[in-house]
Amino acid sequence: MTLFGITMNELIDLLRPRFLSFKNVGDSRSSGNRRIRYLLFAAIGLAFWVGAFLMFYRVLTYFQGIEEFGDVLARKLLSMVLLTFFSLLVFSGIVASLSKLYLSRDLLLVHSLPVSGGKIFLARWLESTIDSSWMVILFSLPVFLSYGIVYKAGPFFYMTAGMALIPLCLIASAISALVVVIAAVLLPAGRIRTVFVFFGLLLIVALIAAFRLMRPERLVNPETFATLLLYLREMGTPGSPFLPTTWASDSLNAALSGLKGEALFHLSLAWSCAAALAIVATWVAGAFYFKGYTKAQTTAEKLFPHKNGLRGTRYPFFEKISGPAWAFTVKEFRTFFRDQTQWPQLFLIAALIAIYLYNFSVLPLGQSKIRTIYLQNIFSFLNMGLAAFVLTAIAARFVYPAVSFEGDAFWIVRAAPISLKTFLWVKFAVYGLPLLILAEILTVSSNILLQVTPFMMALSVVTVFLMTPGVVALGVGLGAAYPDFQSENPAQAVTSFGGLLFMLLAAGFIAAVVVLEAGPVYQVFMADFHGRSLSGLQWIWLIVSFALVLLLCILAVLLPMRLGERRLRG
Repeated sequence: MTLFGITMNELIDLLRPRFLSFKNVGDSRSSGNRRIRYLLFAAIGLAFWVGAFLMFYRVLTYFQGIEEFGDVLARKLLSMVLLTFFSLLVFSGIVASLSKLYLSRDLLLVHSLPVSGGKIFLARWLESTIDSSWMVILFSLPVFLSYGIVYKAGPFFYMTAGMALIPLCLIASAISALVVVIAAVLLPAGRIRTVFVFFGLLLIVALIAAFRLMRPERLVNPETFATLLLYLREMGTPGSPFLPTTWASDSLNAALSGLKGEALFHLSLAWSCAAALAIVATWVAGAFYFKGYTKAQTTAEKLFPHKNGLRGTRYPFFEKISGPAWAFTVKEFRTFFRDQTQWPQLFLIAALIAIYLYNFSVLPLGQSKIRTIYLQNIFSFLNMGLAAFVLTAIAARFVYPAVSFEGDAFWIVRAAPISLKTFLWVKFAVYGLPLLILAEILTVSSNILLQVTPFMMALSVVTVFLMTPGVVALGVGLGAAYPDFQSENPAQAVTSFGGLLFMLLAAGFIAAVVVLEAGPVYQVFMADFHGRSLSGLQWIWLIVSFALVLLLCILAVLLPMRLGERRLRG
């Protein structure tokens, strides 16, 4: 049996190393620590899965209670979810294809085998399809399960959901592979990774901005439309018949309505498109893949050349810093600016900050029956935790992998005339100051938009100032305690056990600070609201709570840094 000109035996031989890697991971000789990690990952994934199911079930149940509009709203939500899934599949497909086809370390060995480039491409494309799709498929299941339960659908709907997801993944992966293969031939050698990361992040920013500017909250508020006819026309607008997501949503909607023939028709459109794109991608790869691969092996060129302005420079402010510590500080800055794949992350962060602040500017506070000043201060207090969670996500991307980025050259750090303690505190200082400025900008800007009281402004600024070093120290310390110096992409270290532990501890730390401050802050706010002073017990509560917050923030800085130093030394 052949598949696109390649026999199944050849395909199995090319995929055998991947199968064996799964077998070795599941070997009974695996350490208990690895099993604990898997159990932890499974527990968190299950919690997220259940949470997503409950959320969609609640929303769909609410839609069912809206006469005339409920089904329209549910269909619109389904199309938006599928469009989001497809966008994620395209982006993850680009990253996976780029890694599997051009950046994997074993490609030199694979291309030395007596196998054509087209056959290697097909095997690698199937691997990248699985790698880029499994998570989206897994976490889309609660969405379809909630639709099936709310609409009392039968087995045909669940079969349709599975048959619609597979071609959607294949289409997204084929489009991603085609873009990567063609770009590898056209782009100058060595720039492909930087350019794809840059444009991939631009795609995400554009999707997020477009989704937010659409203001989807209007879909559940018909009063915002001038007339009922305009509202119905807005809600009932069908998607483009040329989009794969339209075929998927149409087949699912038909299955929910019991229209089996119509559902099978739209499924056939999706599957025929997936098969055609797979054939086209294989043909294009047979002609151009090996040429692009050879170009990608040459020395990388800088997309934005820069001058080494820091070389030999000493500033008065840093005169008291020891020579090795200053050298490592300069090295951190040089490493960041030389690795230009990091730069697009800054554009993504800037866009997310703009959208974050835009959300506060469009809050309909004046339309609420609750007094505006009350809502403003509630949102301001909750915004402290939200800003800290945003900070944690950024720290997971930049701070946690900071030690792992040393890679195989970490022996130079051990041989340098600098202690591991100083090395980690240099990392803390280099990343801590920019993140502190970013967190304060988010907090102050959102509070200005909310027009909060001076007390809430001061509280937010001070609390974020105390929490930020704790989050950064958790990232540096746990990144040093669980380093991954052998990874092809250290940025993926955040998906490891240590990265997951960092996210959990950071979230728990932020939640503890917010909970400790919530009670006394509420008492202060209500006393000011009613024009009365705090009682003696309330003052004691306030002082004890903020003292505990200060102690917690100090421990969040010291303990992870000591743990990281001890684990690196051991």
